[in-house]
Amino acid sequence: MSDIVNRFATGAPQNLEERFASRAAHMKPSEIRSLFAVASRPEIVSLAGGMPNLSDFPMPMMADVMSKLILSNGAEALQYGSGQGHPKLREQICEVMALEGIRANPDDVLVTTGSQQALDLISRIFIDPGDVVLAEAPSYVGALGTFHQYEASVIHVETDDSGLVPQALREAIVSVRAAGRKIKFLYMIPNYHNPSGVLLTTERRTEILTICRDAGIFVVEDNPYGLLGFDKPSPNAMRAEDSENVIYLGTFSKTIAPGLRVGWALVPPSLKEKLVIASESSILCPSNFAQLAISSYLAEQPWRDQISSFCDLYKVRRDAMLESLDEYFPAVAKWTKPGGGFYVWVTLPPEIDTTALMPKAIVAKVAYVPGTAFYSDGFGSWSLRLSYCYPTPERIRDGVKALGGVIKTEMSRRGSNQIS
Repeated sequence: MSDIVNRFATGAPQNLEERFASRAAHMKPSEIRSLFAVASRPEIVSLAGGMPNLSDFPMPMMADVMSKLILSNGAEALQYGSGQGHPKLREQICEVMALEGIRANPDDVLVTTGSQQALDLISRIFIDPGDVVLAEAPSYVGALGTFHQYEASVIHVETDDSGLVPQALREAIVSVRAAGRKIKFLYMIPNYHNPSGVLLTTERRTEILTICRDAGIFVVEDNPYGLLGFDKPSPNAMRAEDSENVIYLGTFSKTIAPGLRVGWALVPPSLKEKLVIASESSILCPSNFAQLAISSYLAEQPWRDQISSFCDLYKVRRDAMLESLDEYFPAVAKWTKPGGGFYVWVTLPPEIDTTALMPKAIVAKVAYVPGTAFYSDGFGSWSLRLSYCYPTPERIRDGVKALGGVIKTEMSRRGSNQIS
């Protein structure tokens, strides 16, 4: 009898890790996930997670929407649905995207379980081990984890206060190809970037699209925050300018509720069938109930007004964070000043390791995300992301004050003369 049979026969524990596929080695928890257990403690001011604030969301209205849905159309809502997504919701998604200049056909929309699933499907279809994905520096931690899981190499492209730098993109393409490596796509969050909060300028959008078309590289435009501009409307989506070379990802997690887990991908017709097949193989179909709940909400409620209300709520919190950073952080620190979205990106002197500093911040009852989480290569050790979307303005001020004190103490310990 073999060892395996013996183990089953005797009930001895098996070391299942020995049977993992090689790609399982690339599946690692993100630094944000590792923070959740600590950051969720009530005494900790969490400036770490990017959870939408639902305090302004009309819960009785949503309860009424769902109650009506079950009573009037429960047999459909609780049944299996189409692998591509419900036709009515796909039409409404096109109406939502029209706010950012996109003219789309519902047949080219694939509904997904959050836009994170869309990232996974695109990676599964396009990435072979060793392929290169270009991404902004820094970039969204959830995307980096997905790309690594499919054994891609992520090459970061320089950004500044106006977003991704076109000349740096040109140089990255030349460098990667000179090394004989294959670039599969450029991944971007052009609107109120996660983690930097930066908005890519209109001029750079056009230039980047031209660079990618000329180089034969398609763009994955991830746009969770595009409708959450505080001070002025966002520029049109990149997909509005190029319908053939841009895959657009959207989600209702930031503008309605993340718990419903409904996102989408708008893709060129040539890609749709493969994406639908890939989606069906992983989830069979997206939740009909969640889709029809959102569809009913969009049809019956003033959802544009609700987005405006969210913008007002987040703007107050953004202002509280920026004012607190001015007051409590050392003068040598630099940070972005976002016009929308959820995040501020802070850069400290290079001698400050924000990962090593985290335990001291937790003792001071504040949490953030160290900058290295947003790079594939260990860079960013002296940076950090602060999220203002969830805490109250008062909690934000308390958290920034506490964190500023921790940073100043660390700089003083290192003999810095740039504290004040």
